[in-house]
Amino acid sequence: MTTRRWGKVLPISAFVIAAGLYGVWTPDLDRAELLHRYGAASQRVLEVDGLRVNYQDSGPPDAPALLLLHGFGSSLQTWDTWSPQLALKFRVIRLDLPGFGLTGESPSKNYSDSQDLTTLIHFVNKLELTTYSIVGHSLGGKMAWALAAEQPERVKALVLMAPDGFAPEAQWGTKPYEVPAIMGLMKYCLPKYFVRSLIDTAFSDPQVLTEQMVNRYHDMLRAPGVRAAILDRADQTISTNPIPRLTKITAPTLLIWGENDHMIPSSNAASYASVLRQSSTVVLPKLGHVIQEEHPEIGLAQVDAFLSVHLLPSIDAP
Repeated sequence: MTTRRWGKVLPISAFVIAAGLYGVWTPDLDRAELLHRYGAASQRVLEVDGLRVNYQDSGPPDAPALLLLHGFGSSLQTWDTWSPQLALKFRVIRLDLPGFGLTGESPSKNYSDSQDLTTLIHFVNKLELTTYSIVGHSLGGKMAWALAAEQPERVKALVLMAPDGFAPEAQWGTKPYEVPAIMGLMKYCLPKYFVRSLIDTAFSDPQVLTEQMVNRYHDMLRAPGVRAAILDRADQTISTNPIPRLTKITAPTLLIWGENDHMIPSSNAASYASVLRQSSTVVLPKLGHVIQEEHPEIGLAQVDAFLSVHLLPSIDAP
């Protein structure tokens, strides 16, 4: 998901009505219970900047490292279909970003762009990754290009899936995700219907959205401290000029979008392509914002082909 959906799209009255109809206390879920429901054999925790970063590490340990960064309101489970296939060729590291999933709330409550960048750098340093590549979706896409700009010598390939962060000049210095005060109620009451309505527009075909997906998003939003962290992040986000940083990226970059993305339109690809040193753009017909979940095989084929070309030696090489 993307924060634009929280702050601009959903009518306030809809939330009030939903809260009234379903308005029962919705407490956080226990971390152990969430691990039981969604954990995996490769689930790990790494202490970074006071955070207990929840991550999974799969694939050959000596293969090219691939960092997967999820979008706003999501968790590392968004990559459940892609990860096993990518792990056949790459070392796949996917994490719950600060403020989300089982990483949860930051003790410092700092969700600024600079803190996100620092945390990710410290994360890859603790994993002793000399070089790595990144696949980032939405908010994770914004973090991905910021990281690739900060460490161009280490990032070997970059996949930006409907990345956030390229605001028009008129919005620089403003808060793009200001949310009404009434949204603070979600810390106490979070109807599943409300969550479904948020996710629904992320799909070109809402029929693809299963009850299992809705349950998972709802559960992960109820991970300890996540709802408060979401509100803090929205309040701290400031639009800035992305161009000086994007021009520092040297990694070959794939810009990939769903044609029917109503959250971050595919027309934004042209803005990125105009300043990136080397990029290619793929727009997938009949897909929405979360291409890794709507019809995962379609986007995966494009991403796998791109990464294989740039990260794996040719079988024809002498």
